[in-house]
Amino acid sequence: MKELQSILELLRPIGWGASDILRSYYHGKKQDDLNVEYKDDKGKDPVTAADLAVNNYILKKLKNELGSEDFGYISEETYQNQDGKNNSEWVWIIDPLDGTKDFINKTGEYAIHIALVRNKRPELALVAIPEAEKLYYAIKDGGTFVETLDGNRKSVRVSERDNPQDLTLVVSRSHRNERLNYLLEKLTFKNQKSVGSVGGKIVAIIEQQADIYISLSGKSAPKDWDMAAPELILTEAGGKYTHFDGTPLQYNTGDISQWGGLLASNGKCHEMLCKEAERIIKDFDE
Repeated sequence: MKELQSILELLRPIGWGASDILRSYYHGKKQDDLNVEYKDDKGKDPVTAADLAVNNYILKKLKNELGSEDFGYISEETYQNQDGKNNSEWVWIIDPLDGTKDFINKTGEYAIHIALVRNKRPELALVAIPEAEKLYYAIKDGGTFVETLDGNRKSVRVSERDNPQDLTLVVSRSHRNERLNYLLEKLTFKNQKSVGSVGGKIVAIIEQQADIYISLSGKSAPKDWDMAAPELILTEAGGKYTHFDGTPLQYNTGDISQWGGLLASNGKCHEMLCKEAERIIKDFDE
């Protein structure tokens, strides 16, 4: 097993290469070759040629560098071919294009998530924001860093805002349901910011542009690849990311869905907000 720092040095160029592929589709002639298809019959879960191209690129690069003997691989675009939990000690969890709808609609708010998980918890993570030309990465207990295209790197930390009335909530434009809308109305944050991808939302918290993000599953739920990499870059930047009851998220459990209420924050009012969210949802369900 290579040291995590050595693995990160392999991963960073892969993040930049994957970003280049997505930008070539987003800005270039390849935009006409997206070949948008849908994973369900309701047109709610799109996949494009860009998703598949980046997925293949990341998997090929990682497997060429690290092989499949010591590592398992779970990707949004290939998990249907897998049977339950991956039994490898170290498992890569990959979302080659988080925010496909935003990619198609050209909001620019899309991301790439790559996490390395051990014992159901992330140990290393990278989130690329191609349109900002930035990589965010973290190793457990090593802090979070941002790297720009010119090679400059610096550590990043969440805000110190601790007055609930001063906190900014980052929300989704599309993944909403009646229970979530009720919860957000009752929490009454006076400041809200809309961002497309989960990775983008968590980066907004890391960059101190926001402080809170809430996910509440309905008929469906976010998946491992939506959360694993964003969680680690947030927590290593000083934030928190848990279920409403305070329990940690777990990955590669055999169920790729992250059910229930999840709250990400700058950590300053986290427990209080989790308890309040639990109470509000209980009232709604009764």
